[in-house]
Amino acid sequence: MTASASITNPNPAASSVATATRLADELIHGTHWVSSALVGVALLMWLVAMGVFLTHPLTELPLYFAQRYLVLDATSLLFIVVINTVFLGIGVYLYSRQRHTPTLARDIRSRAALMLLFMAVINIGLMANHLVLLWALIEVSTLCAAPLVARGNAANPQAVAWRYMLYSAMTLAITFLGFMALTQSAHLRGVEVSFMVDRMGESLTRAPDAWQRLGLSFMLFGLGGKLGLAPLYGWLPETYEAAPTTTSALLASVQFNISVVAVFRILQIFHGFEAGFVSQELLVMGYLSLVVAAVQIMASSNYKRLIAYACVSSSGVIALGLSVGKAAAYGVVLYIVSNAFVKSLLFLTAGRMRAVYGTNAVGPLSGVIRTLPMSGFLFTIGIFALLGFPPFASFLAEMLILSGIVQAGKLLAFTLMCVMLTVIFVATGRTVFPMLWGAPKVTVTAPPQSWVTLLPKLGFVGVLVMLGTYTPDPFNDLLRAVAVSIGG
Repeated sequence: MTASASITNPNPAASSVATATRLADELIHGTHWVSSALVGVALLMWLVAMGVFLTHPLTELPLYFAQRYLVLDATSLLFIVVINTVFLGIGVYLYSRQRHTPTLARDIRSRAALMLLFMAVINIGLMANHLVLLWALIEVSTLCAAPLVARGNAANPQAVAWRYMLYSAMTLAITFLGFMALTQSAHLRGVEVSFMVDRMGESLTRAPDAWQRLGLSFMLFGLGGKLGLAPLYGWLPETYEAAPTTTSALLASVQFNISVVAVFRILQIFHGFEAGFVSQELLVMGYLSLVVAAVQIMASSNYKRLIAYACVSSSGVIALGLSVGKAAAYGVVLYIVSNAFVKSLLFLTAGRMRAVYGTNAVGPLSGVIRTLPMSGFLFTIGIFALLGFPPFASFLAEMLILSGIVQAGKLLAFTLMCVMLTVIFVATGRTVFPMLWGAPKVTVTAPPQSWVTLLPKLGFVGVLVMLGTYTPDPFNDLLRAVAVSIGG
């Protein structure tokens, strides 16, 4: 009887494991079409963006739509191409990860829907020819991203998502105060203000005007917070670390760029107005951001948070370049474009390391290049690109920005930027290089990585090398046109 019972009632633990494995496989295969559809839509969006880029010469731009509320000009065209290229890579990465990760398969439908809605809002926002419309779409993109942040693997990702939303609401409220101050300025001068980007300059004055300066300072301060510029940078490291890998890449490489476009629109509107005031405000925020990033990177023992603080540093470099304008403008635009691919490369590779080691802490990851050769190699490339090594585009961009700062005679800004970048370089190397090349401290089992997962990362590396060595003439002309629009 005992033998018979043991045959008919197998080990319950083994049976449970087998059942769980079977259910996981069924879940993955049952939702496989969702990630495939996401890649299909991302590919279609990229093809449309490239088709518009190839069929619309700069001489035909700008083109207006929806009663002039939307515009296709050099600025919107450049960033539409960049963000949709990045999104295609993120979509392919998610497709590959979802095939082997049951936890991703459980909520892939809602995640894919939120990502597509997020991208639709961002694409429309990039084309917004009205500041209030652009402001509203930035907030809508935050509402789409917050549920994605809440799915992260931090101790309390929902709390992080709420703080992300509150910070975003605060920075955009400050920006809206700027709109109100500009309206008051126009009202006191008996002028009707229009927030259309191509018409707003008509309501500005070159005479000293406190309300106009107050409005400009509020707008730059609020949008600087969305870029992660000090002092309103606190949301960025926490959010980027807590969010899932693909969400961190979306925030750093896509949403960041719609905030950049908003700043560009303000510079385009105020071109010739309050140039000295704009320069000083951007200069101060850039200084503070570089100092904050340098201090935090020196103290960082978390590789994902380190990348996040490097994003704060990048925002500081951008602010310093924009404060100079003129000769530095082309370098700023190239730097922004290259950083979109650098951040995506680093965050997606960090996701692979997190999946294998189960932690974001630097300590246990010693010897990554031996345990995960391809991931370690790609992370190394990403760090070199982030630090501005040749032959990557960030090297050329930083040299152009520094050259522009020198030509503008701002030697203090030049000195501080060089010192802070050196500190960041040393601090990053001290933290990351032992993690990559040190002796392994723990033994882990690394499942094989498919070529589909590697494909977007290798594509990002290819783009970075291309932009740093040879940029095709049509794309180079587009970069120059954007640089000229912001005072280059």
